[in-house]
Amino acid sequence: MTTNKPNRLDESRKQRLTETGKILTALQFGPRQRNETAAYTLLALLDLRPDVPWEDAQAPLRGITPVIDFIAEAYGVRYAPNTRETIRDDAVKFFVEAGLLLRNPDDPNRPTNSGKTVYQIEPSALALLRNFGTKNWTPALETYLISRESIKHEIARKRNLARVPVTLPDGSQVALSPGGQNPLIKAIIEQFCPAFAPGGVVIYIGDTENKFVHLEVARLKSLGVTLDSAAKIPDVIVHYTAKNWLLLIEAVTSAGPVDGKRRKELKELFAGCKAGLVFVTAFETRRVMQSFVSQIAWESEVWIAEDPDHMVHFNGERFLGPYPDVMPD
Repeated sequence: MTTNKPNRLDESRKQRLTETGKILTALQFGPRQRNETAAYTLLALLDLRPDVPWEDAQAPLRGITPVIDFIAEAYGVRYAPNTRETIRDDAVKFFVEAGLLLRNPDDPNRPTNSGKTVYQIEPSALALLRNFGTKNWTPALETYLISRESIKHEIARKRNLARVPVTLPDGSQVALSPGGQNPLIKAIIEQFCPAFAPGGVVIYIGDTENKFVHLEVARLKSLGVTLDSAAKIPDVIVHYTAKNWLLLIEAVTSAGPVDGKRRKELKELFAGCKAGLVFVTAFETRRVMQSFVSQIAWESEVWIAEDPDHMVHFNGERFLGPYPDVMPD
């Protein structure tokens, strides 16, 4: 009897994997999204072990690492820690886009790139999957597929409510993903720019969800700058047209001030620019700044959102403006 147990467990695992593949096919996912990795990921997010009936599927909140751990423990398949991106890109991302999974339903303001990001099966999808293998499966599937677009629209509506609206100097708006440094980016554009670069043009805004959420390609080219998509671009780029300065601004909440190394990188990245370069590190509070004071580069500027009318100049000889080494030829 004991020797047969592993065989029965293996058969249960194979059967469950086959069933999950059928479900993903019925939900109209393509081959890439119904492969073995995708199937195991879905099972982990249903907390469904090989011997647990579909009607007992659950909706735990799980991040990528707990998903990997569940698959290893329940199905004996071990993914290396460096495969987190594979699971995220080959399964979770598509499930979220299709409305099958919710991202951070416990905290919509959590940044997309947060290490605490979690996923959960969408309630209507959970109700559907609990019917698999019963006489109700086919009619429930038909109803779900008909309603799927409206489910996705509702998810998007709730997600948009949590987004950070930013008003650009020209009055147009950009919506940034919630949380992280984006509230600080909002303050940079709506408070720093009018005070220290009046009439300036916001050329670029980076967002964790969309690196190029706002990019004025033609204006950058007119300044002699072409940015590679793989380049480490500052969080905000503003052209202060009245003085022909290009402000390169890093929004810092936990890392990434303009230190000596970063200043050199930015100088090289924007070599040939027809505008003078100004390096700015923005912080939310003085307390946050205190953690980085020793790192901040000379010949750069600091702006603090809680004291929006003031600047800290990391060189006593002059005020805001480009230094000789970064003036256009």
